[in-house]
Amino acid sequence: MADGVRRYAGPIAAALLILIVGAAMLVGWQRYNRDYVVSVEDDGSAVTKIIAEKIGGTASLRVSRLTGTIQSTAQDVRGFGLLKSDQLVKMPYSVDYFVDLSGLSARDLEWNAQSRTLIVNAPDVKPDRPNVDESRRTLVRTNGVFVTRRAGEELSRKVSAHAQARAEKSARSPERMAQAREYGRAAVAKIMAAPLGAMGYGDARVIVTFPPERRGENRERWDVTTPINEVLARGR
Repeated sequence: MADGVRRYAGPIAAALLILIVGAAMLVGWQRYNRDYVVSVEDDGSAVTKIIAEKIGGTASLRVSRLTGTIQSTAQDVRGFGLLKSDQLVKMPYSVDYFVDLSGLSARDLEWNAQSRTLIVNAPDVKPDRPNVDESRRTLVRTNGVFVTRRAGEELSRKVSAHAQARAEKSARSPERMAQAREYGRAAVAKIMAAPLGAMGYGDARVIVTFPPERRGENRERWDVTTPINEVLARGR
């Protein structure tokens, strides 16, 4: 029997290798087709269409949105320094802030029976990727004696990248994060107050804390006497 196993081991391994290589080639072709192959009409003209899309569920709560207008600039130098060009663009952008409640458990909830206070140790607010709306540009200014097609494409790419980076930096600034946490505090407290009210604790106070506020050694601590899951179980 061992000889039989050894006899078929080589062909089986070769078949598995072919399957793995084939699957890798299929994935690679699908990505190439998605990113680089142009869809055209019967007459050869390119069309506007959805190439790939995906929808998925999320347990993140949107608590705030930052909006504004951004000015982005870029420079390009070609032809041994002889062809210099630059571009300036103004366009609106927005950044959404979320709190991921999927990992929240009873260990993150503290109940003070005496003061009827619920402390929610929530995960931190996180900004999403900035949405720079280039379709609503209010100003596009390109300067240069001779701007080649490739230079124009590179300027456009750099302008987009610079706008994304600047918007993300602004969204993550201490001032904006503090403002987003205040909105997040109100949103999470509202969600947590609903089941308390249904269980007869409508007058309970909900305090929401975020990780930066829990790092300090001098943070006020409440006398936790009863786990929140036991409180809700009693209410039922």
